[in-house]
Amino acid sequence: MAAIESPCILVCSIDFKTGYCFGCGRTRDEIAQWIAMTAEARRQVMAELPARLETVERKPRRETKRARLARARGAAD
Repeated sequence: MAAIESPCILVCSIDFKTGYCFGCGRTRDEIAQWIAMTAEARRQVMAELPARLETVERKPRRETKRARLARARGAAD
C-alpha cells in the first residue's frame, strides 16, 4: 500500500475566522475526508494551501516539508 501524502505538520488547531487549520490550511471537512479523497482531489486541495495559510491569524510554528523543499529548490537555482 502506498503512503498518502499529507500536509499535516502536527499543529492541529482551527482558525475560527477562516475555518482553516493553522498548521496545514485544510478545513475540518478536508481533514476528516483526506483518506477517502482521490489523489487528484488531494492535489487540488494541496495547491490551495499556501494561499489559505496567508489568511490565517498566525503562521504555523514549524516549517512544512513542502516549504523546506521549496526553499531548497530556490537556493539551488
